[in-house]
Amino acid sequence: MRAVFLTHTAAPSGAELATLRLVSALRDTVDLAVVYTADGPMIARMRERGIETRLLRNTFDSRAMTIAKADPRRLLTGAAQLLRMGWALGATVQELEATVLVAESTKALLMGAVAARRAHIPLIWQVHDRIAADYFGARLAPVVRTLGRVLAQGYIANSHATLATLSTGSRPVLVAYPGLEPIAEPPPRPAQRPAAQTVVAVVGRLAPWKGQDLFLRAMAEVKTIPRQILLVGGTFFDEQPYRDELHRLATELRLPVTFTGHVEDPDPLLRQADILVHCSVLPEPFGQVVVEGMRAGCAVIATVPGGPAEIIEPGVHGLLVDAGNLLQLTAALDTLIEDHQLRTTLADAARWRAQRFDITESARAVAAFLPSVRRKRVRRD
Repeated sequence: MRAVFLTHTAAPSGAELATLRLVSALRDTVDLAVVYTADGPMIARMRERGIETRLLRNTFDSRAMTIAKADPRRLLTGAAQLLRMGWALGATVQELEATVLVAESTKALLMGAVAARRAHIPLIWQVHDRIAADYFGARLAPVVRTLGRVLAQGYIANSHATLATLSTGSRPVLVAYPGLEPIAEPPPRPAQRPAAQTVVAVVGRLAPWKGQDLFLRAMAEVKTIPRQILLVGGTFFDEQPYRDELHRLATELRLPVTFTGHVEDPDPLLRQADILVHCSVLPEPFGQVVVEGMRAGCAVIATVPGGPAEIIEPGVHGLLVDAGNLLQLTAALDTLIEDHQLRTTLADAARWRAQRFDITESARAVAAFLPSVRRKRVRRD
């Protein structure tokens, strides 16, 4: 078996980093390659790990086909371009002698459907986003679900929360968490600090649905302002105005915020933080940063519904609050900042829980799943 993983972007966002970790863990047991249809930093990172990587150059700007710009004419035009690209991609897939194609996004699904048909191989959709109205919109979400059911011969979902938003029918399905790569010997970290000396971090792309503005407003209401607040993350998809808004808000609220920009590996910063806050205002498909913070020894606050509910048992491994609820987020921050013992207890339990989300376990499950997916035979006259 030879698997080809297809992605439409090479920007280092959550799904692309999850793909990097997965294929790195798979390469010892699965013959594979990765194909990108846009240039970007992830290509070099794949190649640095010795993974066969191709760039299929094109003139289509995938940013022109975003959820925020989802008017019917733009979507139809973009879909037509993706289908044309899929035909060219089919030749690349044949050249790579693929026996299965794995699409890493909705746009990759459209391209991959044409490519897989041309190469006469099955197409698997690895779903990193919840296909729901709160993200795709009430009209587009059912269209995307239907496309998946028509085009894909199998599904890999990054959580049960994501799987619940799909219409898979009788097709083979696997839930494989986007696990973390193992660390041989975790570096030391400081003990939890007193309230006034705490460091609180939020890690993630600076995007409105990630809720950093809500977090800053909650921080302005806590009893004890931390010594330092870290906003770790950059902008990739025309989100610079939101970044500017966050800068203005931090200044207006007189908060000790450090904007780090995009960081390749947030682990050193997480190991300096006492509290990690995951504050998405929409349900998170999984929440990789939640597991990263737990492994680094942070006391974690995360929002539900969504993937974090599958990671954290509330009051045991961290605290859970309703997405978008300012009062609950403020109360949870107050609780952890003021209660040193609770922070220590939650952080210790979180480190043990994080071991459950090891990428080698997910890779083992994916390696067994890929050969089980077969393309339906098409009758030819």
